[in-house]
Amino acid sequence: MPWRALTLQVEAGAAEAMSDALVEAGAHSVSIENLERERQTLHAIIAIGADANRLVGRAAKAAGLAAAPAFTTTEVADDDWVRKSQAQFPPVEIGERLWVGPSWREPPRGRVAVRLDPGLAFGTGTHATTQLVLGFLEQQIKGGERVLDYGCGSGILAIAAAKLGAARVDGVDIDPQALETACANAHGNSIELRATLPEELPAGSYDIVVSNILAQPLIALAPLLAARTKPGGRIALAGILEAQAAELGAAYAPWFDAATQGLQEGWALVAGLRR
Repeated sequence: MPWRALTLQVEAGAAEAMSDALVEAGAHSVSIENLERERQTLHAIIAIGADANRLVGRAAKAAGLAAAPAFTTTEVADDDWVRKSQAQFPPVEIGERLWVGPSWREPPRGRVAVRLDPGLAFGTGTHATTQLVLGFLEQQIKGGERVLDYGCGSGILAIAAAKLGAARVDGVDIDPQALETACANAHGNSIELRATLPEELPAGSYDIVVSNILAQPLIALAPLLAARTKPGGRIALAGILEAQAAELGAAYAPWFDAATQGLQEGWALVAGLRR
């Protein structure tokens, strides 16, 4: 069966949100190119009979874009899509312990394996923002921690935290489909993940809070995420460009000793200790 490939460009700060939204709107897989540039190229695979204009329009609205971006389309054969899809999601090694890869690849001996296949939701470990937070978790989790992944998407960060030894992992997302995907991915990794809408998250604080979304939502969420981080706990924030790190750090300064703790391909990780 043939498929249709969409190619479009968006501003770097919106690429991750648009990628996620394309999957939620019906794309079977999405990849991002030109990660180091201000405008990034997205490639999405959709069914040959899908309404491309409607799908892109819905995704742009969900991602908060002012208008749907222009796009081009090409037809691809089924075997070409499978081969390209697999090539676009190579496994990655994070730090000394972690490996993230699709089900058709085998992890190196001695690595903690997180298995995620492309096509369900954004967050397969290939994007710099995801890798920055995974690196933080790989360094910080020693075993027994309570971890909150706020904006969990595919669940990759929560799953990695549990695999690394966290005692309890909760996920939050505003999209019910993302919650279903996160739980399905957790089940596939033999992990118990409690994933809920924001208003359904039980009261309590966490040893580690991570959030990989966008700068402005992270700034707005500062009081909430601070309240969810216990004194002496740690927070890690990503999905922001290097130029946005100082503003984000200032937003969290009333509660955290926060600073930029990682840079990759123009993206930044802001992390800190809760006072």
